Amino acid sequence: MLLIDHYAYNNKLVSVHPGEKCLFFALTISLCLSITSVVASLAVIGLMAGAIVLLAGVPWRFYLKLMLLPGAFLIVGVITLMLTLTREQQGLIWFTGLGPYALGFTSHSLDAGVNLFLRSLGSVSCLYFLSLTTPMSEIVSVLRKLRVPALVVELTTFIYRFIFVLLEVAGKVYVAQSCRLGYKNLSTGFNSLGRLVVSMFLNSYVNSQNVYNALVARCYTGNLPGVEDNRSFSRRNVLLILAVDGLLATGSLYAGGIL
Repeated sequence: MLLIDHYAYNNKLVSVHPGEKCLFFALTISLCLSITSVVASLAVIGLMAGAIVLLAGVPWRFYLKLMLLPGAFLIVGVITLMLTLTREQQGLIWFTGLGPYALGFTSHSLDAGVNLFLRSLGSVSCLYFLSLTTPMSEIVSVLRKLRVPALVVELTTFIYRFIFVLLEVAGKVYVAQSCRLGYKNLSTGFNSLGRLVVSMFLNSYVNSQNVYNALVARCYTGNLPGVEDNRSFSRRNVLLILAVDGLLATGSLYAGGIL
């Protein structure tokens, strides 16, 4: 079991109605994607960090490691977007010469890049809140109550299931290759990595066929029934969510506006 899945079933907010957590996630990520203020984006990141670490009880070190993964990816992508290639050096606050061209940053590209980075990181933190506090079975239950098409719900369930299958197969193949010095140097490592990817998808395909055959043998008709918890909404929690996101929206309008 992944640690993310472990904390989804073992956190301080696990007894909260999943609909309330989904509501908080949906409202906050919608605001984050539409916010144009750096301060407001930082507020979303701080809000989600507090909810995950303080309210849900997820260790801050683990959460920080999770945030570093998309953070590193976003930094590379944002820097690429901020770079400007032009013949005119005027307006560039930093540049390097490439023959008749100049490659550098403008103040506008820096502002846009920082804004995009923080908005994206805030959206990721919202996704982490939902995945670290709500088990997949409860998310599927909420999707069904929202009348999401059954095909989408079933695909979501199967994709989530086969994430673990892929990781398990990749882990076993990697250990077997490492025991045979498959990663002793760069060229051997690339060769072993290619074989790992091929083996991973071939094994996953076979496993998926076995799972489907097992479902058909049990009269699978395109619907996976599940046990749903009959918890009721907390009016206090819903009002608190609306108040927090209302304050966030108001602060966003004051700090920089919404798209």
